[in-house]
Amino acid sequence: MKFKLLIRSLTSYRNIGILVILMGLSFYLNNNHVDSGYITFLATFAIYAGFSLQSFTSKKFQDNFIHKTKEKHIKELNETCIKLADETKRYTNEAYYKKLCSIMKDKNEILRVYSKDAPNYLKERVTEQTLNLVITYIKLLRNFCKRSRELNQTNISPIMDRIGQNTRKLNFINDQKVYEDLKKTIEMDEKILSRIKEEKHELERIDTKLDYIKSTVSMFKHQIGLSMESQEMLEKIESVVNEATALENVLEERQKRRTNAY
Repeated sequence: MKFKLLIRSLTSYRNIGILVILMGLSFYLNNNHVDSGYITFLATFAIYAGFSLQSFTSKKFQDNFIHKTKEKHIKELNETCIKLADETKRYTNEAYYKKLCSIMKDKNEILRVYSKDAPNYLKERVTEQTLNLVITYIKLLRNFCKRSRELNQTNISPIMDRIGQNTRKLNFINDQKVYEDLKKTIEMDEKILSRIKEEKHELERIDTKLDYIKSTVSMFKHQIGLSMESQEMLEKIESVVNEATALENVLEERQKRRTNAY
């Protein structure tokens, strides 16, 4: 951050303008009046460095730099939201598409309030973290919709029929090795059913988490609109973002393992 601040102070319009004026004056003096060699140029860069250092240490300059940096980052987060939403909508059904549109509408309202108000560090941080939460929501929603579609397309009837048939066969098998092999086949099929059942329960939990995140963003939208942002509110957003991000990372890793397995 300090390096970027230094670069910003060196390249600010004011300091570059001062440098250009002093360089022009130095050239004029050297060419027309005074043969001072490098002295005027050294003086020029010394004055330029002094003004740049003054900018670098100025609280007003630092605050403005931080504000501009946050403003740029918030714009980038908004662009990420739009891109992810556009990618995710093709995986949603009608109900979840409405939820996606709803949270994007809340996001737009939060940005509208942020843009019209005077620069405020706390509002910037709250807006930034809320956008991070929306991004995580969209990623979770995409993962949820993709996996839901895959599970809904999984026909477990053949597996259940196979378990029933093989279970009945056990009563008529006398060969111990054949019996054990068939029993293992039944156990593997039962594990598949159990895993599918667990994934459906997990999707139900994710669905509940999605609703919670959506409600949280909606609540923050109203609080930001009423200028009720606070440090406590910021800490709550960060906590929800961290929890949701951790869950999204776990699901993303599982999705990668499933993809690699195929």
